[in-house]
Amino acid sequence: MNQLTELLHIPDTQGERDERRVAIQRVGVRGVRWPLQLRVAGAVQSTAAVWDLDVALPAERKGTHMSRFLGWLDALDAPLDAAALRARHAQMLERLDAEAGRIEARFAFFLRKRAPVSGVASLLDYEGAWIAETHEGASRVWAEVGVPVKSLCPCSKEISDYGAHNQRSLVRIRVEVLQPVEWHELVRFAEDQASSELWPLLKRVDEKWVTERAYENPKFVEDLVRDVALALNRDARIGRYRVEVENFESIHNHSAYACIER
Repeated sequence: MNQLTELLHIPDTQGERDERRVAIQRVGVRGVRWPLQLRVAGAVQSTAAVWDLDVALPAERKGTHMSRFLGWLDALDAPLDAAALRARHAQMLERLDAEAGRIEARFAFFLRKRAPVSGVASLLDYEGAWIAETHEGASRVWAEVGVPVKSLCPCSKEISDYGAHNQRSLVRIRVEVLQPVEWHELVRFAEDQASSELWPLLKRVDEKWVTERAYENPKFVEDLVRDVALALNRDARIGRYRVEVENFESIHNHSAYACIER
């Protein structure tokens, strides 16, 4: 009984009052590696995410309870989608007794793709992220994908007697999710607009197809970012967004970059 009494009287230092009168906008944990389940292309996919979790701390409170973030993570027992993330985010704020906060989870996910001619199947990896934030009473959920594609330079094609320089590009799309959007649908926004999409496994007939497809569909970095933005504009499920395209140039030791935000 004495030990239990002592435990019940452990001081709560974080809960003490602070007299410096300085509020903290974001305080929490960063870089936490933790398992995550996703629904991808109709199936549950298990991955590992790097999590950043934080809340706003009022000026009068000395500290937040860091262990509660990990307790919140440990309670994630089902695949996470936009609706579940919104509900879980509200639970995190309640657990931390906070009015504002943010969740960010970054991870890899995979889609099985079939090569364009041979049909051989293989898995391609993509970058993904879930972001949930509440500020001044408004809550938003964002999904982000990083999609590798191929781009071919229209200028190089136009001025050259034969050939054209081309390179791998990365299209990063962050969207505010108003209605459910599948991960493979977000990927298609990028792949459909590229000079060519990528496959991890190609036969010679597929390599020929990809080379000719890109040559017939040249795009500057400006073309690609605009075409992705126009596709997003046509989808009522998506609110605000940011599209970034980086071309890892094959004839320069620097990248070409473009960004559009709505």
